[in-house]
Amino acid sequence: MDILFFSENFPPETNAAATRVYERAVYWARWGHNVTVITCAPNFPHGKLLDGYANAWYQTEIMSGIKVVRVKTYIAANQGVIRRSLDFISFLITGSVAGLLQPRPEIIAGTSPQFFAVVATWLVAGLKRTRFVFELGDLWPYSLSAVGVLKKGFLLTLFEKFELFLYRRSVAVAALSPAFKTNLVDRGIPANKIHVVLNGVDLDRYEPRERNQILARKWRLTEKFVVGYVGTHGMAHGLVNVLDAADLLADRSDIVFLFVGAGAERRELAAESLRRCQKNVVFIPAQPKERMPDIWSLCDVALVHLSDSRAFADVLPSKIFEAMAMGLPLLLVSPEGEASQLIQKHKAGLWTPSGTPGSLADSVRNLSGDKGKCDALAKSSLAAAPKYSREIQARKMLDVFRWGLQR
Repeated sequence: MDILFFSENFPPETNAAATRVYERAVYWARWGHNVTVITCAPNFPHGKLLDGYANAWYQTEIMSGIKVVRVKTYIAANQGVIRRSLDFISFLITGSVAGLLQPRPEIIAGTSPQFFAVVATWLVAGLKRTRFVFELGDLWPYSLSAVGVLKKGFLLTLFEKFELFLYRRSVAVAALSPAFKTNLVDRGIPANKIHVVLNGVDLDRYEPRERNQILARKWRLTEKFVVGYVGTHGMAHGLVNVLDAADLLADRSDIVFLFVGAGAERRELAAESLRRCQKNVVFIPAQPKERMPDIWSLCDVALVHLSDSRAFADVLPSKIFEAMAMGLPLLLVSPEGEASQLIQKHKAGLWTPSGTPGSLADSVRNLSGDKGKCDALAKSSLAAAPKYSREIQARKMLDVFRWGLQR
């Protein structure tokens, strides 16, 4: 099969979309499919080009058997509405041109939450008279409204109408959460074209390992019970709640909250923690993908945290599956929904509602004081990981492509 895929983010960037698209495409290429990915020069999340790359109009490379086409965009850090919007729109334009320059594929796909990447997918598919698949990674623009970036009014209504238009024009929708499918069906999208393809994890990369003592000494984490948040520090995550919980545990010198990653809220979080003089909070910069298993090894518990908004009840963060593969117990802070049900189903961790720092602090005390419970949750977490392997997800996405080609 000849597959053309649009994703603004791609390795060496390490966010969820980049990792998801790449790790599946590796399998597709390995299985003999021709895969081309249209993306931009890697710069996320800081808005700075990674070493060895230029923001050129058109450049190509082969990565693990995948043809990667990188285009010039307006580069902006992952913060600020206007500059980020210019970034997205520039990718729509240059990505569309690059897509038109490629040989006509059998199927074209694009992934959200970078909504304009899917717009480019639709445009190129229409001009090439090829069917396109919408991979639904986030309910955009609903998620923007939930964090206050986009207010109710004409613009939000316009975006929502265009969102529905794209669902209807796609030959199939691959939703990363069952709740996304329910949402679309309730809004009039035919159920038979919506396929649920849950997120996954690369089991070849992530597996249990002993704590990396060199990193533990560097960050003063030896002999500590480490609650680790690894991932984007954004408006959707409500991480001030974690700082509030850390205040409630200030008397426990053996407990540390570890933040690893980048995002729009990271600078403010670090400054606020410093203002509070928190000795039980550690911030580590975003790390390259190959370092992530060692970063996870520092953690006794994997913290997954989402803001207190109904919009995030439907989300299944990819870090859940990475933590499972590492054999870590999960501590989920979120609205009750898809993620809480999954964790409870597998007995892989504890859940506490968003916006309740006291409950979060109590859960940390509970886990830190009960090794038997931690071990049992970790065992269940690891046992569940193979159900969500990236290979399974790659096969299911191919099934969606084949289904679309038969329509």
